[in-house]
Amino acid sequence: MRDAELARLAEEHGVATVYEDWRGRSVHVGVDTLRHVLTALGVDVSDPRAALEAHWAVQERRLLPPAVVVREGHLPRFPRPDGVRTWVELDSGEHAEIDPGLPLGVHRIHAERAPGAANGGRDGTVTQSAPIMVVPDRLALPPALRDQRAWGLMVQLYSLRSRASWSMGDLRDLAELADWSARDLGADFTVINPVHATEPGPPIEPSPYLPVSRRYASPLYIRIEDIPEYTRLESAQREGIQRLARPLRERGRTADLLDRDSVWEAKRAALLALFNVRRTAAREAAYQAFLEREGASLVEYATWCALAEQYGSDYRDWPERLRDVTSHTVGKEALRRWPDIEFHRWLQWILDDQLAAAQAGASAAGMSVGIVHDLAIGVRDGGADAWMYRDALVTGVTVGAPPDAFNQQGQDWAQPPWHPVRLAEQGYAPFRQVLRQAMRHAGGVRADHVMGLFRLWWVPEGASPDQGTYVRYDHEGMVGALALTAKETDSVVIGEDLGTVQPWVRDHLAERGILGTSVLWFERDTKGNPRRPEDWRPECLATVATHDLPPVASFLSAEHVELRDRLGLLRRPVKEERADAEEQVAVWRAMLIELGLLASDTDPVSCPAEVVVALHAYLARTPARMIGIALTDVVGDRRMQNQPGTSTEYPNWRIPLTSAEGEPILLDELIADPQLCAQVRRALRPLTEDWCAPRS
Repeated sequence: MRDAELARLAEEHGVATVYEDWRGRSVHVGVDTLRHVLTALGVDVSDPRAALEAHWAVQERRLLPPAVVVREGHLPRFPRPDGVRTWVELDSGEHAEIDPGLPLGVHRIHAERAPGAANGGRDGTVTQSAPIMVVPDRLALPPALRDQRAWGLMVQLYSLRSRASWSMGDLRDLAELADWSARDLGADFTVINPVHATEPGPPIEPSPYLPVSRRYASPLYIRIEDIPEYTRLESAQREGIQRLARPLRERGRTADLLDRDSVWEAKRAALLALFNVRRTAAREAAYQAFLEREGASLVEYATWCALAEQYGSDYRDWPERLRDVTSHTVGKEALRRWPDIEFHRWLQWILDDQLAAAQAGASAAGMSVGIVHDLAIGVRDGGADAWMYRDALVTGVTVGAPPDAFNQQGQDWAQPPWHPVRLAEQGYAPFRQVLRQAMRHAGGVRADHVMGLFRLWWVPEGASPDQGTYVRYDHEGMVGALALTAKETDSVVIGEDLGTVQPWVRDHLAERGILGTSVLWFERDTKGNPRRPEDWRPECLATVATHDLPPVASFLSAEHVELRDRLGLLRRPVKEERADAEEQVAVWRAMLIELGLLASDTDPVSCPAEVVVALHAYLARTPARMIGIALTDVVGDRRMQNQPGTSTEYPNWRIPLTSAEGEPILLDELIADPQLCAQVRRALRPLTEDWCAPRS
């Protein structure tokens, strides 16, 4: 009986007691997992029957849900008991009736119930309020994408070096790549990895998908020489900064792994020198306007950075008195460290300026979309966002993924999830702040693991990933927050909906105007054969692969199988894996030949460049709204950026861009070297010749 009541309690709180695994089998969630997840949600599970009765009593007294979400032009749907009067307080301060004409935005809804039969006369007047978020019914594509399709390059920005960058790609490199690909090749967008904030000191986590904050960006991507105050330095000071840069630039001309710690050590010294340079009146006014716009959130983030420099990047290891961002002690400590805090606020201003310049440059070069930023699914436990938004996040559990064909133990991403109810009670404000940062200087955003807006796999602390369960979110609120922010910033939204996705989730996203992600290697028909290009869905970003898959050259030769074998990641004999990989290549080769895109005598292993051209021609034949081309495939790179299932066993996220022969390729060479330019143009020929002419 107690287990049955515990299961009912879990269902009442959106916690799955049974789910369907990747093989289509029903899996019942263990009692220990249910107890742990419910406890993390703040539910007392010592007596499930009493907890159920208490929950029902609270629901009975509720006049409003935690948040009311309504699509523009519609009436909100929520239970309205007899005798309850409701009205809306708009964000402008005006009062309005509840009707389909409520303006987009987040307002406040009030409900009042007078004494009477509805409550048995036991209570006086009862008044409650909650956020009401009015969101777009459907996102419209930008005008340039409504009547035509678009293509663009996809690049891991850190891997793209130039002669001027400090051994890893930066925002000036991004701006120059976008400008060149738009003007010379006709590209309409550039997709990059997340540029979310990293630790303020070593060791710096290399994964862009495990940031300390999604609210702010990483100073690693700053181009030092583009800061206006650099020109105001004395020549000796500029020479001092260049002495810091030279050894890094020398390293950047090699194929050596990226060393973020060394880059940040040098850049931090240079940035401190520039921070102390007197700003012009116009620059100072711009800085103050930025600080006013960011307000308390930026102070909190900068305070975390200053404290992390002394105590480490996990606030849970700090002295107890500093773990609560709202405490008086933290406020006093912030005043004591104000110069350090001001430095970190200034860094975000510089980043904001350079991010804006990259998008403005892309638009000026003729891109119809521009920069598409990537939004990671979450943040590091103990990091800045976890400290700032602790009242909206859950401790004691982490986000991950259940077992699947590729990760049969499941995955634990070491990230705290949003609390479904507490986030809603705040009108989704923390989530909207994160979204606004990603979209402020972008033409679009790619939302990693977009299924997490509907449900997330929670893993109890100390348990293995396969011992987790799904927790449900109000998808109208989560998707609504995404759509509202995209509308405010005029951004295209691409949802990464790969893997195990419930069909209705894809339908809902499409209904809301959010593009999906279709990957060539995964596109199969009902018989398991490669899907013909005309059968692809149109409302998507179509690509050959992802950053978690091998580049084309490696895929064709089955090098990725040998790599996973060396790393001990295979679940069956290497011969079987290799045979399966070769079969995949064979069926795709046959499809390309059948479509007339590849000569019948082409050997994929010895002629990978020919296959790359054919695959791009295949993508061009799909009806996909957007087509993303990996820069690694264009230049023939063979190394994976990330090998799932590894951490230190493989140099994930530290691979610089190289040629098929393993030689480093710099952005300058991409743009100016005739031989390399010819290779690039050949790889992109199906798009540059058939889609649009280069821009003048």
